[in-house]
Amino acid sequence: MTAGFDLATLVGFVGMACIIAAYAYLTFHAAPNPFVLHGTNLAGAALLTVSLLVHTNWPSLVLEGFWAAIAIYGLAKALRMRKAAE
Repeated sequence: MTAGFDLATLVGFVGMACIIAAYAYLTFHAAPNPFVLHGTNLAGAALLTVSLLVHTNWPSLVLEGFWAAIAIYGLAKALRMRKAAE
């Protein structure tokens, strides 16, 4: 069975690239900006979710839900920390 390379697959690859880029950013920067890190992870999870809704893979879809939830938590925490610092 072969899957075609359609728009949903392309969107999934862009999401994958976002998540890999966020991980590389975290690894290579001494003090990563949490908004960049979690925002990129959230964008990646959202794009992969779009792809997975077309080409359903339930374990990966659940994983992206958790990935997005953690990213949203990270963004909310960063916002709270920014407000507390002001």
